[in-house]
Amino acid sequence: MGRITQYVAGMVLLVFSFGAAMADALPSWNEGQAKQAVQDFVARVTDPHGKDFMPADERIAVFDNDGTLWVEQPMYTQLAFALDRLKEMAPQHPEWAANPMLKAAMDGDLKTLTADDYKGLMELVMVTHAGMTPEAFQKAVTDWLATAKHPRFGKAYTQLVYQPMLELMDYLRENGFKTYIVSGGGIEFMRPWTGRIYGVPPAQVVGSSIKTTFTMVDGAPTLIRQPQINFIDDGAGKPVGINAHIGQRPIAAFGNSDGDMQMLQWVTGGEGPSFGLIVHHTDAEREYAYDRHSSFGRLDKALDAAPAEGWVVVDMKKDWKLIFPSEK
Repeated sequence: MGRITQYVAGMVLLVFSFGAAMADALPSWNEGQAKQAVQDFVARVTDPHGKDFMPADERIAVFDNDGTLWVEQPMYTQLAFALDRLKEMAPQHPEWAANPMLKAAMDGDLKTLTADDYKGLMELVMVTHAGMTPEAFQKAVTDWLATAKHPRFGKAYTQLVYQPMLELMDYLRENGFKTYIVSGGGIEFMRPWTGRIYGVPPAQVVGSSIKTTFTMVDGAPTLIRQPQINFIDDGAGKPVGINAHIGQRPIAAFGNSDGDMQMLQWVTGGEGPSFGLIVHHTDAEREYAYDRHSSFGRLDKALDAAPAEGWVVVDMKKDWKLIFPSEK
C-alpha cells in the first residue's frame, strides 16, 4: 500500500471513528433540557477522573413500567389481561355473578373496580391469577400478549413501548449501568417478555406478587400461586422492593406517577450523585394527555415536588420526536 493510499485509509478510519463517537445515542429525543440532563449525568458518573465518578457496580438504574416504558391508558395492560381472563373463565364460575366486584369487572365498570383503594382490582387479580403454577400463568400471559390488541391503536401491547425510553435503557447499559424494572405490575406478568422487549432479564424485574406455595403433585415438586397478596410494589413499597431484590440503592430512577414518588425520593435522597426523571404524558394526539385527575397513572404530588427535588420532567409532546417504535 502506498503512502497516499495509507493516508487516505487512515483519514477514512478517523472520520468513521469520529462519526461513530458523535452518533446520537438518543435519536428520538429532541434537543433540550431533558435530553441534556440525562447525558450530563451519564457523563459525570462515568468519567473516571471526575469527582462524581461511580464504579460500574454502583451504576444501578430503576424504571417503572406502566406509563414509563409502555402505554397505561385507557387502563393498565395487566388489568386488560385480567378482564379478558375473567370473561374466559366466567362460564365455569356462575357464582361470580353474585360478587359485586366481579360483576362490575364483567360489566366493564372500572369506576367501581378502582374505588376504595383498588380493592376490586385486587379481588379480580385473585380469581384470575391464582390456582396454577407460575409456568402456566406465564404461558397465559404470553399467549394473551400474542393476540391482544390495544383498543385505540389496534396494535399489540408490546408494540406500544416508548421508543425514547428503549434508547435510554440501551444508552445506560452501554455506559455500564445495570437496568431494573420496578413496577406496581405483577412480577410474573412482566417476566415472560421484558427480556425480549426491554433487554431486562427476569432476575432484574421487581414487581407486585401473590403468595406461592410448594407442594408435591403426583410425586413432582410443584409451585402453586395462591389467591393471597404477597407484596404490593407500589408507592412506599417500591423502595422496600428495591432493597429486597436489588440490595443496594440505585443512582437513577425513572417514573411517571405518584406511585413512583417514594422510589424517586429513595434513589435521589442518598449521598453521592443521583438522577430522577418523570415522564409527563402531554401528547393527546400521539398518545394520551393526563396527570392529576387520572384513575391510572395519576401524577399530582410528584409533579409538584419535582422542582424542589431536582427531578427532570419530560414533556412527551415537546421532548420526544417519536413515541412508539412503529413511528420510525
